[in-house]
Amino acid sequence: MAFSKQQLKKFADLIKIDIPDEKLEKMNIDSVIEWLDKLQKIDTNGIEPMLNPAEHKLPQSPDVVTDGNIRDAVLANTPDTAGVSRGYFAVPKVMDE
Repeated sequence: MAFSKQQLKKFADLIKIDIPDEKLEKMNIDSVIEWLDKLQKIDTNGIEPMLNPAEHKLPQSPDVVTDGNIRDAVLANTPDTAGVSRGYFAVPKVMDE
């Protein structure tokens, strides 16, 4: 199936690309069309469509708390011990009321 220069120009306009006339004359679109025709003739009966090319799932690590229940050790690092007895860090006030 051969395409005329006018048809190729129309296709280029439809897909919103600008192809100069000198390049349009050199294009060998017929070989692409022939290849697509060959693809259309392939028998795909009995073949399941592929929804996702990457069917595998990524490995997941278990959701396990590894360093919990060390509140006292963490609070021992604070320079201001005002809130340690209540179980929190005491910080300077940063906003006025």
